[in-house]
Amino acid sequence: MLPDDAVKIADGIRDMRIRGAGQIARSAVEALEITARASKASDVKEFMDELTDASQTLLRTRPTAVSLPNGIRYVMHRVGKSAETAKSVDELRNISVEAAETFIENAKTAVQRIGEIGARRIIDGDVLLTHCNSSAAISVMKNAWASGKKFEVFVTETRPRFQGHITATTLRKAGIPVTMILDDAVRYFMQEVDKVIVGADAITANGALVNKIGTSMVALAAHEAKVKVYAAAETYKFSPETMIGDRVKIEERDQSEVISQKELEHIGSIKIRNPAFDVTPPEYIDLIITEWGIIPPLGAILILQDVFGVITAEELHEYQTYEIEED
Repeated sequence: MLPDDAVKIADGIRDMRIRGAGQIARSAVEALEITARASKASDVKEFMDELTDASQTLLRTRPTAVSLPNGIRYVMHRVGKSAETAKSVDELRNISVEAAETFIENAKTAVQRIGEIGARRIIDGDVLLTHCNSSAAISVMKNAWASGKKFEVFVTETRPRFQGHITATTLRKAGIPVTMILDDAVRYFMQEVDKVIVGADAITANGALVNKIGTSMVALAAHEAKVKVYAAAETYKFSPETMIGDRVKIEERDQSEVISQKELEHIGSIKIRNPAFDVTPPEYIDLIITEWGIIPPLGAILILQDVFGVITAEELHEYQTYEIEED
């Protein structure tokens, strides 16, 4: 059974009071740390059983968020390897706490670090284009601006939820010149763009980018115009399931985001489809900017193996995810 403080965290994730990919991951790992610290296990096996039970409880809170099982995998991968040689519960407890604290600290600083690294790829006079609302992509642009580089940014509206309005407001408050454009106008303006910078909701093992619907069309237009495409992504958004051939499931949202019931009644009986994300193939992405550094898309598998180790299908089944969580 989870300690009371860990239960509060689990309830917060389940009730969506704890939201956002980064916060979900950090909170789940914090609950594991609390469990490890509070354990009264008499031997290593009992300790591992407690931590495994806690992991399963946390995973059931939000099976749709890639970041949650990734945080748990990060800790359990390291604890599991050490359990084979650990001589005492205290030794394994220390390893658990250290792994949890490392993940939490890295997750907290990831966006800022991505911003610092990615800013080096922007030069004076650049015209950038971004799609949707990504804290990592925004961090790249804000860090570049703060370093004294001058540039301007095209921001798509990002229908149907208009997250681009948030991005435009954030960049403008930082003093960055912004031009908002219709999603449909991306190809028209791409001839004026030097670089595309987008975020990521998930990165697959072959370096494909899962991001807000429309990203693949932006990347296709950039590819045609020979414009570089950069994806900014924290490592906890890399998807281990894709290492064994699983595909990231794309969520389809309610039709009310696209058309009101009144409008639908006026038009008549038609089918509305509203996918939240699409997949951009790795050949349309030039670089992925992570908190560990810049990698080519095909380097994604190395990140996955380093963070989570070589994972079997049976192990992945324990931490199965079904959809992805937007920032």
